Amino acid sequence: MKNRIKILSGNRETRLIVQVADTQRKREKGLMFVGKLPENEGMLFVFSEKIYSGFWMKNTLIPLSIAFLDSDGEILKILDMEPCKEDKCPTYDPGLSYHYAIEVNLGWFEKNQIKEGDYVKFD
Repeated sequence: MKNRIKILSGNRETRLIVQVADTQRKREKGLMFVGKLPENEGMLFVFSEKIYSGFWMKNTLIPLSIAFLDSDGEILKILDMEPCKEDKCPTYDPGLSYHYAIEVNLGWFEKNQIKEGDYVKFD
């Protein structure tokens, strides 16, 4: 299922289509084995409560950027992540608690001038 979200940055509004990962199974699979992600699409990870944990890229084939959001939709941290096909993969840890995370193609946030402190609005 795909949903639309809006990201508010200054006076600009950027739209993104996201697949929603709102169960443990969907969050664990994430974007594993996805060979190509369309330009303005991504994955929204929804957690039922605040979480303090990192993401890893095991079996992820494409480089991604990830934004970590609080319960109000404020972007707290953005990290870039590289694919990993090894048994041991690095963890990308924002070093803070968050309620949502959004994965997109590497550099998408920067390309769209979206930064920490901007807000995501869920339709």
